[in-house]
Amino acid sequence: MKTLIHENKQTLKLAFPIISSHVGQMLLGLSDTLMIGRVGTVELAAAAFMNILMHLTMVLGIGLSVAVSVQVSHAHGSNLPKNAAEALRHALAWSLVIGLTVCLTMILGFPLMHHLGQPPEVMRVLPGYLKWVAGSLTFMMPVMVMKSFAESKNHPWPVFWIQLAGVLLNIVLNAFLIFGLAGFPALGITGAGLATFLARLATLIAMAIYLRRSITLADSIPKIWVERLRLHDLRELFRLSAPITAQLLMEFGAFAACALMIGRLGPQPMAAHQIALTCASITFMLPMGLSGALGIRVGHALGAGQVERCQTQILGAQFLTVITMLGFAVIYLTFGREIARAFTPDPELIRLTVSLLTIAGIFQLFDGIQVVSIGALRAMKDITVPTLLGAVGYWIIGFPTGIFLGKHMEMGVTGFWIGLGIGLGTAAFTMSIRLFLQLRHHQTKV
Repeated sequence: MKTLIHENKQTLKLAFPIISSHVGQMLLGLSDTLMIGRVGTVELAAAAFMNILMHLTMVLGIGLSVAVSVQVSHAHGSNLPKNAAEALRHALAWSLVIGLTVCLTMILGFPLMHHLGQPPEVMRVLPGYLKWVAGSLTFMMPVMVMKSFAESKNHPWPVFWIQLAGVLLNIVLNAFLIFGLAGFPALGITGAGLATFLARLATLIAMAIYLRRSITLADSIPKIWVERLRLHDLRELFRLSAPITAQLLMEFGAFAACALMIGRLGPQPMAAHQIALTCASITFMLPMGLSGALGIRVGHALGAGQVERCQTQILGAQFLTVITMLGFAVIYLTFGREIARAFTPDPELIRLTVSLLTIAGIFQLFDGIQVVSIGALRAMKDITVPTLLGAVGYWIIGFPTGIFLGKHMEMGVTGFWIGLGIGLGTAAFTMSIRLFLQLRHHQTKV
């Protein structure tokens, strides 16, 4: 028991700033949702549609940053700082390529987006917002890599404060550019996109300055940044990140596909989806942060040849996840109406949002269990099988169930969310079994 408590303390010590950093990024989306919601329901639906596109493309950056975390944590556990430095340098090169490619694809592909079946009034207000948010992804991708690098070296706090400052800057810029405070032009939803662009640019600059001047990270910072990239290192990052990205696309893609179908129901269901998903995403950051911290700690333990510590670390993280997500479920079930009213005065939109928050409170327990399991599996470099398990849970079970309930049973947005919840429950169950089997496999190798 003492060992479990000790390991939980160490995991929480690392997880807390990671969770705070994730929540900070979600607060950026929350501030946008709250402020855009005051502009109008159509504008909020347009922001929701843009978030679908953004989250799908961000998966590429998340997959790369997780691959960096795996490589750097193993290098740290093995006391090989030069390996960590090269992982950072090559990952930044990948992040620039990904960011620019995604940005250009989204901007140039806008004329084709009307084929996705969204309401015409939503598409009319989207272009200005899309342009600025797409551009901001070129800054966000390198930031995600730098953040994962610092966290994997057990230095999460500086990057947390930098990202929090970026969020606060975004909120201030939102006030000026959305509503036209202090003599600025009132740009509405386009102002929200511009604010995000400027805040993410400032965050990238601050993060780069920190890494260049950090004394504690100096041994793992590349001595020469601009030199020929090694094809082997680029391939290794791709080998790790590609299945992780595929795994994330299974979940994000299922949510995105459901959201596109919800958008066809009209602006109100889409706006309710956006509000509920924003709230659920914020509370989901706790198990997401625990997953990241657990992955780093398991990576350190495996790199140091201390396999016996992994089981206690994993059990402790799962226990913390269950307790906290049950607490959030109680909040959603008890205060759903009050939460919805903070976003919109529209009575029908409030009613829809409350029904979705009720479902979110239940399915987040499963979501927390599966993401923590995935964190440990990634640290064990077990990625392919969990990707297949995710495909079954989200696409073979969850998404078809959502279509059946939402469309054929005419339950609307509520039916789609119930289907997603069933998919998450399936993924949580199968991922937990896979983690148990992999843990036994590593223990028998010792």
